[in-house]
Amino acid sequence: MVQGINVQNGQFAGGAFDWATPFALLCGVSVVCGYALLGSTWLIMKTDGAVAIQARKTALLLLPVVLGFMAIVSLWTPLAFDRIAQRWFVMPNIFYLAPVPVVTAAVAYLVWRGLKGTAEYAPFFGCIALFVLGFLGLGISTFPYLVPPSLTVWQTAAAAPSQILMLFGVIFLLPVVLGYIVFVYWLFRGKVREGEGYH
Repeated sequence: MVQGINVQNGQFAGGAFDWATPFALLCGVSVVCGYALLGSTWLIMKTDGAVAIQARKTALLLLPVVLGFMAIVSLWTPLAFDRIAQRWFVMPNIFYLAPVPVVTAAVAYLVWRGLKGTAEYAPFFGCIALFVLGFLGLGISTFPYLVPPSLTVWQTAAAAPSQILMLFGVIFLLPVVLGYIVFVYWLFRGKVREGEGYH
């Protein structure tokens, strides 16, 4: 999506494999590695013994890979797309936006320290913070475009009556979903111990 989609007169005008570019494939592989890292840190938090030890080893291998992918994507996007370079590197934006990569580096260090030590919760929540910071950087780079560089957020929004209908659905369903999530997290709180659960 960062590369844009061929749109003419509000209609898709590209081919079936327009998405299959080196940049898109790199992003796809990086997301898979990122989710593997999140899964590993989740296992560190929720298990102990051999599973937690293996998860920690896996996370230690995946963290530099994910950080490398984040660095490549962060450098590739402004070099390939002038509009993104203008957003990040023009004065005074560079001063306003510099905290994003600085905080990302600090969080990455904290995750690394947690993985090298005995921390059980910090690596998972640190990886979530890395994902949030990555999406924040993406949002900063592409706003206000939802489909760069053709369609803005306002152009892709549904009609007001449709949004009102969706609002009523959200008002009802969001508390139900949040309640279910809280219940499930409460039910499965703590670590899975050896001898517990299904065999």
